[in-house]
Amino acid sequence: MRAPQRPILIALALSLGAAISLGISRFSYALLLPAMRGDLDWTYFLAGAMNTANAAGYLCGALLTPWLMRRLGAQAALVGGAILTGIFMLLSGFVTDATLLLAQRVLAGIASAFIFISGGVLAARLGTQHPQRAGFLIGLYYGGTGFGITLSALLVPVSIEAAASRGVPHTWQWAWLGLGAACLVATLLMAGPARHIDGTMPAGGAKSGAHIGRLGYGLAGYFMFGTGYIGYMTFVIALLREQGMAPGTVTLFYAMLGLATVASSRIWAHMLDRYKGGQPMSVLNGLLACATLLPVLSAHPAAVFASGIVFGGVFLSVVASTTALVRHNLPHEAWSAGISAFTTIFALGQIVGPSIVGWISDSAGGLQRGLVFSAVALFLGALLASRQKPL
Repeated sequence: MRAPQRPILIALALSLGAAISLGISRFSYALLLPAMRGDLDWTYFLAGAMNTANAAGYLCGALLTPWLMRRLGAQAALVGGAILTGIFMLLSGFVTDATLLLAQRVLAGIASAFIFISGGVLAARLGTQHPQRAGFLIGLYYGGTGFGITLSALLVPVSIEAAASRGVPHTWQWAWLGLGAACLVATLLMAGPARHIDGTMPAGGAKSGAHIGRLGYGLAGYFMFGTGYIGYMTFVIALLREQGMAPGTVTLFYAMLGLATVASSRIWAHMLDRYKGGQPMSVLNGLLACATLLPVLSAHPAAVFASGIVFGGVFLSVVASTTALVRHNLPHEAWSAGISAFTTIFALGQIVGPSIVGWISDSAGGLQRGLVFSAVALFLGALLASRQKPL
């Protein structure tokens, strides 16, 4: 298949997959958590377990995705996963039982992994076909998560307020319905342009596992990233609400975080293209650790907004750095296995992170102490990633 024209438009369309799989399916939950916790009388541990369940599903999906792509192609995994994610999000608008909500988070996690891995493979293919802009195109795909975060920041409060004005007993359910519908609309916009990239998957070589094993420090650094960043993205809104921040200001904070995520594709593209080892992941993890500590150290709006903008401008570029690491260091036939390995280790970190932060937050010290744990994990991730050399 010849190189597709208008690669930036195609990358933008692909980025809607990242918007669905992470920006809407996972990170919208931070906005829903305060309302759901207050209405359903949850502990922070149970609230965190919802994202642990999502990450557990994501891990299962990550293990299934390479097989699914070999059988059906990357485009089918991308679009099918997006449709399923939208459906599972809609289902959360009809239940209140914690067990059923946990099951929904597992299923949405499985489907979102189908989207995220297959979309990453297609973005890497697109970057190969346009090597002079590869870092930017890959970053644009992952930065699309910011579109989902920003849309969630605007949609969730409006939905909850609309439900409250009509006397709906569980106002947060309307937000789930709106988010599910948004996923399905984004799927329609994404499906056509994604067909312009070759989605057939070559058989992996016998040496793929050996190549991936040599990226051990990168994998370890990425595990700590998954453990650390998810605590911030799960609980930062709850922390700001506890600190007395007005609802409109919270909405603006999360929208700015999302817009910074979109901008990150341009900010870090040169670094992803230039460095072939773990340097980008190390630098970005260190910045995230500092951003995570800011709202712990100060509730002043300047510190809080600086935290959100830095965090948004960095965290998805850590994900993009793993695709760049795979593209720089593994043979083409091992890319799918490499991206899947990083996604799997990412999911393991996300399984650990929310429940630990929630458990810590239920004890003395509250959410501030929980986010300190997240920052320590990110600092450790920076140290480990700095040890990763190019192959």
